[in-house]
Amino acid sequence: MDGDRAFKNAFPDYDGSKFSLDKNKQLQGAPQSQILFNIEKLLKILDHSAVDDGKDYSVYTGSSGHALLHLHLHTRLPSRNDGRHLQIALNWLKPCLSRLKGSKPSFLCGDSGPLAIAAVLFDRMGDKKKSKDFVSRVEAMCEDVCSDKTLPDEILFGRCGYLSSLLFLQRQLGHGIVHNETISKVVEAVLNSGTQFARRERCQQPLMYEWHDKPYLGAAHGLAGIYFMLLQVQEPNLQEHIHQIVRPCIDYMLTLRFASGNCPSSLGSSSGDKLVHWCHGAPGWVHMFALAYKIYKDKRYLEAAKQCGHVVWQRGLLLKGYGICHGTAGNAYTFLTLYKLTEDHRYLYYAYKFAEWCFDYGKHGCRTPDRPFSLFEGMAGTVYFLADMLEPATSAFPAFDYQV
Repeated sequence: MDGDRAFKNAFPDYDGSKFSLDKNKQLQGAPQSQILFNIEKLLKILDHSAVDDGKDYSVYTGSSGHALLHLHLHTRLPSRNDGRHLQIALNWLKPCLSRLKGSKPSFLCGDSGPLAIAAVLFDRMGDKKKSKDFVSRVEAMCEDVCSDKTLPDEILFGRCGYLSSLLFLQRQLGHGIVHNETISKVVEAVLNSGTQFARRERCQQPLMYEWHDKPYLGAAHGLAGIYFMLLQVQEPNLQEHIHQIVRPCIDYMLTLRFASGNCPSSLGSSSGDKLVHWCHGAPGWVHMFALAYKIYKDKRYLEAAKQCGHVVWQRGLLLKGYGICHGTAGNAYTFLTLYKLTEDHRYLYYAYKFAEWCFDYGKHGCRTPDRPFSLFEGMAGTVYFLADMLEPATSAFPAFDYQV
């Protein structure tokens, strides 16, 4: 065990061999067979153990997360379901839609996630009218999101969490499904909030944010997640301004990294160089650096992304478990992101080794999360990752990465 947060990575390093991929860049051979076997094995456990508790309807740890998983499996396993996964997704989602509270706007922890998933689910099931109705319900939240001065801007609960729902709809249903005006208002609100705070605090970068009075830096609550979400906006009337204002922010983030290549959880963090999670640490930052490299073609961002990957390979087999928020499966998306960026099979090898670790789910002595079968803390997220391994070139961290 490597300290009190990660297991020692005893896997051999990459030897230069290549994975077998078909013409559609889908994984072939023994790796594909092993992944499919383990998906089915874990799904059987989920089928018998995961239940709707009647309280948590969120995507993050609740029933909507199971709906998103089965929507994903419908895409990744089309020859194995005949619509079965769509029906399972609907079974999970229906009770959630009746329990929405209207108080939280984000995809992961609020109402817009279940509504957006419903829009996509009904579209896939052929009910275009219902689908459009749910899209309208998501867009109807925009005014409150933009006008509420108490709302944060981060991913889990804030404005960028709502923006995440809009980008999800665009990726799943086509770019024109969401009105340009809706995207523009949300982006303007996020930029205005960050600009005002940066000026007030006299920050060196043009956009600065806090959550619960703390300057978080990671993907879940902090700058890396906010900047990454903004950079994914594709509206031509917004892109130039976003790219201009976010670039010095990315440069600022470069200066904050530890010597190891890992990334702090917050400014002045007392935890030091310890956390290697998607939510806090290098695994979340790699998405931001990778997209920044694609946009700006600055090799400093590519090197930063690779350094993040090195940290995750060394310290990413987490004692916390196998989930995607703060677990091994979420850390493995680091390698899938780097593989998509570079097409280097080294990163596909790293991702597959982390998948092999997940094959032995529950056998390593990891801690049991509060929601052991949920999408972001538990087994459902692990299955989601394994399904993405089947088509690594189109993999995407759920509710976060919307690049086409």
